[in-house]
Amino acid sequence: MKYEVQVFVTLKEAVLDPQGSAVNHSLNQHGYTEVEDVRIGKVITLTLDGEREAVDARVTEMCEKLLANPVIEDYRFEVREVAAQ
Repeated sequence: MKYEVQVFVTLKEAVLDPQGSAVNHSLNQHGYTEVEDVRIGKVITLTLDGEREAVDARVTEMCEKLLANPVIEDYRFEVREVAAQ
């Protein structure tokens, strides 16, 4: 089975996000004063073949070893089945 996985990587809440702070400041200066906080992250899209349980395990391994820095970043992922073509 083929799956598309979206991995969301964000800085941990305790880690300062200077890029997010800069964007927040700019938004406020442009009149978007309702914005209280901005956190910047990344989205990584992967396409994998395999059984669902194995895909979950492999993506977790990829995140912990390569895609995210567990010291300063959190991650989560969403898996969806890709229709056969």
